Amino acid sequence: MFKARFTIFLMMALSLLLGTLAAEDAGQYLILNAQYGNEYNHVDVTVRLKELARRDRPFRISDDSMAVDPARGQAKMLRVFARGPNGQERTFDFPDGSVFDGAQFSSWRHGNWGEEHWNGGWNGRNDNDAGKYLILSAQYGSERRHVDVTHQLKEMARTDLNYRVDFRTFRVDPDEGHAKVLRIYARGPHGHERMFEYRDGEVIDGAQFRGWSRGEWAGNNDRWSGRWEVEREEREHDRDRDRQ
Repeated sequence: MFKARFTIFLMMALSLLLGTLAAEDAGQYLILNAQYGNEYNHVDVTVRLKELARRDRPFRISDDSMAVDPARGQAKMLRVFARGPNGQERTFDFPDGSVFDGAQFSSWRHGNWGEEHWNGGWNGRNDNDAGKYLILSAQYGSERRHVDVTHQLKEMARTDLNYRVDFRTFRVDPDEGHAKVLRIYARGPHGHERMFEYRDGEVIDGAQFRGWSRGEWAGNNDRWSGRWEVEREEREHDRDRDRQ
């Protein structure tokens, strides 16, 4: 009789425990991605957030808890992108010093979340990848001496950071002592080739290029005409936008 009662008690306690654990992971929002930093300098910390979730303890947001400092000396925050029960995506911001609450996220403790191929940026999923122009090639230098930097530009795009044009940015100086520019050649929505020019010191604006952060451009079938110069009326570069 005692064994039977003990078995029933044990089963009830186990059911209560499992129910409690399930409730802890029954939040409304499913995490897609987590970024830490600020608008200008931030890094993906989804993997780190999963590590913290498995510990199942509250923690304060800081460069120590995130194990990285992408913007030293500047204000930072943890930004979590999640999908709600209606399928809509939402952003959750946790500034440095705030306590992270994982209870509102589905499967939080088990870590069954996070999109492996997240293609968003600091401002959401489509800030960098919905541009009109498809990059064909990137050249850096001057008319007389310039080199192909398409590969370097792809590496930069995947970090989702802002970069200023400089020979140090591309790790090459094709025309030492002379003014240089980055020229991006791209195909527009009507199939016409256009050129975007960025002088040394200017910020590269990737938002206008399709597939920017995913690097889905300048493939084997994306042919550039090979001309350094294009017709003046074809040039497209809004410098005022960079200065704002």
